[in-house]
Amino acid sequence: MKERNVQPDCWKYALPGGFEALAGKTDADNDQLSLRVAAPNDLWFHVHGLPGSHVVLRHPDGETPDAATIKAAAAIAAWHSKARSAGTVPVTCTEAKHVGKPRGAKPGSVTVKREKTIKVRPALPPA
Repeated sequence: MKERNVQPDCWKYALPGGFEALAGKTDADNDQLSLRVAAPNDLWFHVHGLPGSHVVLRHPDGETPDAATIKAAAAIAAWHSKARSAGTVPVTCTEAKHVGKPRGAKPGSVTVKREKTIKVRPALPPA
């Protein structure tokens, strides 16, 4: 069972307030990130209805992200998707504890409950 210790290959983005957004690079990385790395109350993002990275917004201890931080993480999810060159893109957001995997589903496929949709322009945070 050493598989649980495998760290997914991700893009990492530092956001204001000590938050960190992680974006999976492959379907297998997305699975690891969404189902093993993310804490239950971390926020999870994915562009709606198109292929793209799973993005997890990690919380510093006990902190709650503000609307601007949530929007920045959603914009990262839109950037790492097939909708990168689109204008405004719908991005699904939920707590990581509401992301699951159907039995036998292919890598990168998940089920999502209690999601909200945020409309953002694809973008990366300023370096």
